[in-house]
Amino acid sequence: MALIRTGVALDSDLLKRFDRLISTEGYENRSEAFRDIIRDRLNDARLQAGDTFVVGTVTLIYDHHWRLLPDKLMKLQHKYHQLIISTVHSHLDHDMCLEVVVVKGPLRQVHELATRLIGLKGVQHGKLVMSSPQAYLSRRAMHSNGSSHSHHAD
Repeated sequence: MALIRTGVALDSDLLKRFDRLISTEGYENRSEAFRDIIRDRLNDARLQAGDTFVVGTVTLIYDHHWRLLPDKLMKLQHKYHQLIISTVHSHLDHDMCLEVVVVKGPLRQVHELATRLIGLKGVQHGKLVMSSPQAYLSRRAMHSNGSSHSHHAD
């Protein structure tokens, strides 16, 4: 893929703040930082599009002693099983649990599942984080250029 140079006009204060930020985050140069910002905005725009395909996580923190909460979580997960890739459950202490549900599917359905899980009485904190692989189609097309690269162990 050919790289194309482009210019960006920024005021000096904004550029100084940007340089401090990218230095803190470990970028080697401004170009990489700009590319990441653009990718992030493309992803955000894609997530505004109706039933786009998304992947993500629903993170939940809850007290597992809360009346019937573990059963309600499990029932919801079974109801939406087609959206769930995996679930990780960790005990933070004697009472508190962290559960991370890895999801994929149409945005509206994933959002519905997340809202229902997070909204259960007894869930103290919940957050849905999503990304749309469709926002990166050019990267995928570039990745599948016939190279022998594989994501699976032989």
